[in-house]
Amino acid sequence: AAELCGSFGFSVHGRGGPQTGLAGERCLLLRQERIQLLLRSGLTAAHPAARYVSRHGDGAAVIALRTDDVEAAFAEAVAGGAAPIAGPSFSTQDGTTVGTTTVRGFGDVAHRFIQRSGPADEFAPGVVEMVTPRPATAASTLEAIDHVAVCLSPGELASTVRLYQEAFGLSEIFDERIELGGQAMTSKVVQDAAAEVTFTLIEPDRSHAPGQIDEFLESHGGPGVQHVAFRTSGIIDAVRGLSARGVEFLTAPAGYYRALES
Repeated sequence: AAELCGSFGFSVHGRGGPQTGLAGERCLLLRQERIQLLLRSGLTAAHPAARYVSRHGDGAAVIALRTDDVEAAFAEAVAGGAAPIAGPSFSTQDGTTVGTTTVRGFGDVAHRFIQRSGPADEFAPGVVEMVTPRPATAASTLEAIDHVAVCLSPGELASTVRLYQEAFGLSEIFDERIELGGQAMTSKVVQDAAAEVTFTLIEPDRSHAPGQIDEFLESHGGPGVQHVAFRTSGIIDAVRGLSARGVEFLTAPAGYYRALES
């Protein structure tokens, strides 16, 4: 949380734990513009967050998707082949009602449907206590989550694309096969009609030399979120500001951007 706030410009907007009725874990809600991140840490080895970290290390275990009707979304997802984890439940506080339900996505990553109504700013009534954020140390440069990149085991790409089409109503908008230096991977992108939810799904080609996707799958212990991409309206200023606050960026080969032009 300290790094995300101090370097990336997020602020703490909520806290949860045993003192708020959240058994077995502590959590912090971070926000920046339209981005919400919930950091969770299990207090016992049996807690789902602790089990996830034990298997995979720190990572993204749940991806939340906003909907107008969690009950309908849950029914449609399950009918489309998504495995149910938790049925619909609702809580209300300070004029806000929040409904949630959870289904399995890929690997050990789940999708949580969220339905919100009312004027108040509650995130999870009765679970996360909202707090007044400290003034940001720098201007916001990150606006929204642009997409989530997912590494899949060989042979899982087609079935995962089909799951997102049939269970979540997304459409395939792009596919690409990349061969570079004896390595190869296949990528497909699925997206909702409003272009607000985008997943880049990638699987390695094991008939070629191992590459970065193979390395991720080995170190992570199976499929998972390789990166979360943040959208910004000014990438040059964003990179300059983030770098000044200590964020390290990967360097591209000298001819990378020239190659994109062709």
